Amino acid sequence: MSSSTSPHGADQRRGPLRPGERVQLTDEKGRMNTITLTPGGAFHTHKGFLPHDEVIGREEGTVVANTVGHRYQALRPLLSDFVLSMPRGAAVVYPKDAAQIVTMADIFPGARVVEAGVGSGALSISLLRAVGDGGRLHSFERREEFADVARGNVETFFGGPHPAWQVSLGDFQDEVVKAEEPGSVDRVVLDMLAPWECLDAVATVLAPGGVWINYVATVTQLSRTAEAIRQDGRFTEPEGWESMVRGWHLEGLAVRPDHRMVAHTGFLLTARRLAGGVTGLTPKRRPSKTEFAAEDVQVWAGNEEDWNAEGLGERTVSDKRLRRVAKDAASTVQRGAFKDVNPETD
Repeated sequence: MSSSTSPHGADQRRGPLRPGERVQLTDEKGRMNTITLTPGGAFHTHKGFLPHDEVIGREEGTVVANTVGHRYQALRPLLSDFVLSMPRGAAVVYPKDAAQIVTMADIFPGARVVEAGVGSGALSISLLRAVGDGGRLHSFERREEFADVARGNVETFFGGPHPAWQVSLGDFQDEVVKAEEPGSVDRVVLDMLAPWECLDAVATVLAPGGVWINYVATVTQLSRTAEAIRQDGRFTEPEGWESMVRGWHLEGLAVRPDHRMVAHTGFLLTARRLAGGVTGLTPKRRPSKTEFAAEDVQVWAGNEEDWNAEGLGERTVSDKRLRRVAKDAASTVQRGAFKDVNPETD
């Protein structure tokens, strides 16, 4: 298949290693460094140096030796590697959660998807890969600086602007109903502080049977969003879960779980849009002593003024830092790759 007909960004993942590409060099102790291949350039450590020309033109997965015989295997970074090392102004959606969102929300090729907020663009990249060139992802972001960071990261990963992506500034609940026709959206993906404020907007633009998935950080957000969806009546019964990832140590007979794991990063909550004029079925439950009233939910949820980034434990990002990160993200597009990362010499 020629590059003119390949899905956008596919040519970035195939063929010999080329100048301007990011390459991961992993040594025999498993230490990884990411470099940008530059003709005439060199990767320096305290154990000699490796000319970039020794890597350029070779097949991915080759093993090369530096000037003192220190060996490295050269591979292109995977999406998960890119996301965890790219410039960021906000916390990224971890690969384990992005994968769950794509699967559990059934993001399919050609789907029409809207998302908010964009953050640093990590989830946007996964969504764009899922919808493909023939789909559409409309992303909404309140802060222009975050949108700039996301644009830089997305364009770096795909090698340029993606044909399926549109970014709009403003509050999701106000802007999405202006930009999208009623019932025209297949999937809604929200990563924000107060998803329950978007009930009417989501119900308006989401097609019958469409999936609404929310990514929230705290139990209070999870509970309040679930109760709001349940009381609204225009959606199916909400379902919530989280995922945890634990690696394993594999060496001969010493096979055991790693001591560290990626545990809680966020909760996912899904519901599906019912047909117009239909009221959702309420699951029949046995009478329980845990029944609650609206007042109980209010006590649990707290006051409206408490629902902010600081109150939920999120770190605030200064405008100065955001401008710097946006500049870094934009410069990666101009260079075609990331700044070299070398833990051994930093």
